[in-house]
Amino acid sequence: MNIDKERMAELLKNDRYLLSAKYDPEWVLQGWMGPNVLWLTEWLCEKMEFKQGMRVLDMGCGKALSSVFLAREFGVEVWANDLWIPAAENWQRIKEAGLEKRVFPIHAEAHALPYAEEFFDAIVSLDSYQYYGTDDLYLGYFRKFVKPGGQIGIVVPGLMQDFDGPVPEHLMRKRSDGGVFWQPDCWCFHTAAWWRRHWEKTGLVDVAVADVQPDGWRDWLQYEKACNEAGTLLFPSEEETLEVDGGEYLGFVRLVARRKQDE
Repeated sequence: MNIDKERMAELLKNDRYLLSAKYDPEWVLQGWMGPNVLWLTEWLCEKMEFKQGMRVLDMGCGKALSSVFLAREFGVEVWANDLWIPAAENWQRIKEAGLEKRVFPIHAEAHALPYAEEFFDAIVSLDSYQYYGTDDLYLGYFRKFVKPGGQIGIVVPGLMQDFDGPVPEHLMRKRSDGGVFWQPDCWCFHTAAWWRRHWEKTGLVDVAVADVQPDGWRDWLQYEKACNEAGTLLFPSEEETLEVDGGEYLGFVRLVARRKQDE
């Protein structure tokens, strides 16, 4: 770390996320895998119902920060599923958090999940579902792992509005480091309305929430700047693009639904 704890806490100060503020800032900064996953989780949980002892799948959990948060704040049991971070590495973090009886790390790919159907009471996914869930057929597979009536909640980076024609120039503009924000995998970014249609057309779930985070780009930018200063970013910073965009196109989309009862 390039900075002391006091500076870390200052960089992460955000009055919108009182639960997240309780966590060690160094732990949060070292957990970089994209936007601040604790903030995204806290925002998602505003629209989900958790009860102690529920079984929750945290799909694409990264370094398991969101899994630790869910177990600690709501008393649920969490299966921390990720493809890119080894389960052994996440297990170490889980033990350090004192949650080895409530958080269980799993290494599995999104299309080969090792769970029994209807095993979970709820499924969450933070900054992950967009990479596999845009497939028209995926929800039909994914929803099998949650009980009928169970909740599915996601937060994904997305578009605040669609654009017709070419990608907006400022999203394709070279940054000072020579990089460009809009890469081919950014075509998985969609609006809240797109995501609602994408799930509702299947007839498999009842969508309760499909909205965008007010000024979500500011949170994205704040965490990006904090990790950049702390030296924990794994890739070049997206600060320049986020500042230029100013929330015109970039932000976060939240979707919460319940699996329909089988007919």
